[in-house]
Amino acid sequence: MTIKKIQPDKDKLNQIVTDARRNQEVREQSYRGQALKLYPWICGRCTREFTHTNLTELTVHHKNHNHDDNPSDGSNWELLCLYCHDNEHSRYEETRFGNLQSNKSSVPASTHNPFADLKNLLVKK
Repeated sequence: MTIKKIQPDKDKLNQIVTDARRNQEVREQSYRGQALKLYPWICGRCTREFTHTNLTELTVHHKNHNHDDNPSDGSNWELLCLYCHDNEHSRYEETRFGNLQSNKSSVPASTHNPFADLKNLLVKK
């Protein structure tokens, strides 16, 4: 018995990837282009300056973390370098999800002590 492998339609997959990339670029360019026109090319946190050669390392951060909130005056945006942007999102995630982990601490800790009778065991020898 031979097993027939189903080959994915490469043209269809390529079209899906192309469409997804184009949609992402259009969405990013809509507010990224505006933000780059509104603000100086300087990271809002570390004050690193950017030029045309390294401008891809400068990102647009949404202050309220809502990527659909893009007012034309740029009031929800700030330009951050890749590193500061990652740091900002890490801090946000820690704040957002850190409270969930702190609730777990109300669970009683284990009371088992594997060395509780160690002294008596050593004395017997």
